[in-house]
Amino acid sequence: MPLKVMQDKKSKTPPEKPESQKASASVQAAFEKIKRGAEELLPAGALLERLIESEKTGVPLKIKAGFDPTAPDLHLGHTVLLRKMKHFQELGHEVIFLIGDFTGMIGDPTGRSTTRRQMTREDIQKNAQTYADQVFRILDKTKTTVRFNSEWCDKMNFYDVLGLMAQVTVARMIERDDFTKRLKAGDPVSLLEFMYPLVQGYDSVALKSDVELGGTDQKFNILMGRDLQEKFNERAQSILTVPLLVGLDGQKKMSKSFDNYVGISEAPYAMFAKIMSIPDTILRNYFVLLTDFSLNQVDDWIKADPFEAKKKLAVSVINDYHPSGSGEEARKIWEEEKSARKGLVLPPETPELKVTAKEILLVQALVDSKTETSLTAARKLVEQGAVKLGDNLETVTSRDHILTFPGEYAIKIGKKKYLVVKG
Repeated sequence: MPLKVMQDKKSKTPPEKPESQKASASVQAAFEKIKRGAEELLPAGALLERLIESEKTGVPLKIKAGFDPTAPDLHLGHTVLLRKMKHFQELGHEVIFLIGDFTGMIGDPTGRSTTRRQMTREDIQKNAQTYADQVFRILDKTKTTVRFNSEWCDKMNFYDVLGLMAQVTVARMIERDDFTKRLKAGDPVSLLEFMYPLVQGYDSVALKSDVELGGTDQKFNILMGRDLQEKFNERAQSILTVPLLVGLDGQKKMSKSFDNYVGISEAPYAMFAKIMSIPDTILRNYFVLLTDFSLNQVDDWIKADPFEAKKKLAVSVINDYHPSGSGEEARKIWEEEKSARKGLVLPPETPELKVTAKEILLVQALVDSKTETSLTAARKLVEQGAVKLGDNLETVTSRDHILTFPGEYAIKIGKKKYLVVKG
């Protein structure tokens, strides 16, 4: 799509109609389904109005969601957005899975305190193929349009880029919290990073999207899409943002970088064991964002027995991404192992240290297994009461605790680390 250098002028975009226009029962039901788990709907009333118009005209809405393939695998955090796309798909709307193979090379500055390392086109293309293979565990392949933003970005010449840059002021860009914090701290912000929201925003112009979906961290970028659509005399898209899924630690967002994720391609047992490790405080949130169960039913389950509710969650999630029955089978294996141990259940792929001596200091075992980096660090953990031993998770109280062999010891270190020592 060729661009023209445009002067900032009053938008011809028709104003959004008030939400007061009455929705039919079917539209209201669709709206309730779509807004479940949503963080924000912007502007207020716009999405409901679009749904009303779509029903009247018989024209499905064009729903856009973009993913930069900066890592090869998808985890449950990604599926929050994909599930929302599926909801629109089930309601008969056109879903566009946009792979940001071009924006991925720029690097999203969202949440970054430093400039992101640029990826090569080869890396992006490899990851993009893996993404495409995985998303159809959620979306209906026959009803999904897959697009790559290199389709239009590769065709832009320098004149086109200048035309795009002319639409946004520097003042608008530094409204972005990430940029403001870095500039105040004296940290550099590259012009390339300024281009990211511009290019992502232009995707909405190129696709003429009616609705864009994204995580709450993408709000600035998605609003840029609305701004640019108005600049190019298109009707501005409605926006739906979803919250970021909290990771297994119950604190940070789910991310491979934080090692608190559940990959959708992981084996069913591994997924089950990981989900069972989440704190009860985020259990309801997982049900809201990762399942379609009635929330009244969910609340009853959690109130009656959070532990059993967590099992229901794990089974449901696994069955979404693996053949039917995989969740139940994973539950059976997990429960059998837990019953056998009667206490500590080790997560999958727990590291093992094999000892040939007749005895070893526990702290030395932590260092030899590379669980801890030094004896000083290991001793400090013991002093803090963070090292627990055996199925009953007895707290180790002495820095000089000795493991004797032959024998096998299951050890929990802190909240997330596990080790088996055999000899």
